[in-house]
Amino acid sequence: MGKPAPIFRGPEETYEADACLPLVEAARGGRIRLEALVHGHYPGRRLPHGALPGLKTAGFWDAEEDQNWGLPWHRNEGIELTLLESGSLGFSVDDREYLLEAGNLTVTRPWQRHRVGKPNVDAGRLLWLIVDVGVRRPNQAWKWPAWLVLSEADRDELTNILRNSEQPVWRASGEIRRCFQGIAHIVESDHNGGQVSRLAVRLNELVLAFLDLLRQHDLRLDQSLSSSRRTVQLFLADLRSHLEHLALEWTVEEMARLCGLGVTQFVHHVRSLVNMTPMHYLNHCRLGLGARMLREHPEKTVTDVALTCGFGSSQYFATAFGARFGRTPREFRRLGSSSPGE
Repeated sequence: MGKPAPIFRGPEETYEADACLPLVEAARGGRIRLEALVHGHYPGRRLPHGALPGLKTAGFWDAEEDQNWGLPWHRNEGIELTLLESGSLGFSVDDREYLLEAGNLTVTRPWQRHRVGKPNVDAGRLLWLIVDVGVRRPNQAWKWPAWLVLSEADRDELTNILRNSEQPVWRASGEIRRCFQGIAHIVESDHNGGQVSRLAVRLNELVLAFLDLLRQHDLRLDQSLSSSRRTVQLFLADLRSHLEHLALEWTVEEMARLCGLGVTQFVHHVRSLVNMTPMHYLNHCRLGLGARMLREHPEKTVTDVALTCGFGSSQYFATAFGARFGRTPREFRRLGSSSPGE
């Protein structure tokens, strides 16, 4: 899958966008049937240039047998809707796990980490689409593609619901199932780009049917889910979760920019969330990672650990490590320690 890109690098990038390599390999090996119309890096047949901009992928897989692969944790470049038409399927989003049954609909936002399989994919037929709405973080303004012909009021209502509620699994209506099946039929039969107009009609019908489904539920909308504070919270969570991100050369200005905030507001949110300055928190996470690596990777030298964690030298790492843990990295490794705070 390659190294994950840092979260919030910008609307033109893909975070840890899923290249679906296990799926591609399974399709090439004849273990699963894959049909999709795509823009960008997703697997499938390319849509004509300029056709349905913002539609990243629409398609399905059909697995007649349990698979030996799953799609690992990833984020997408837009709103993803999937329908499990038959079979069962493990699905996880953020810290929640589900076992999908036939007729379940899932929705994930660009900032939501999710995986498919538990850990592997079971026999079943999964249909999906991903639509880029121009956002990578919760506090950005959404921009739906021009081919979506919902009224302004309907579009605003749908955006408001999706921004301020994050229920990931629903029971699909009959209309949603019919729309997905129609999209799958078009995807399967279109080999020269001649079905774009019909695909656009079906996509609009599906989005409207999805809005109707949401309207049928008494959803509690939480404005904090689309706040700048939550954007900072997700940024910090992503920062401490990925070794590659901790090792980057950060400045407070760069952190704030990637969250779409001014430095003062960004620092305020960081202090509110972790009671530290951004750079103090960055070093706190780096030192926590360093302590874990010293325990778990005895083959690595202290210098290797320091550089991997983002410190410019082993001397600086040793000084900061001693100030936090009360012993040098070598003493820590030799004597052992209870798990440090991270």
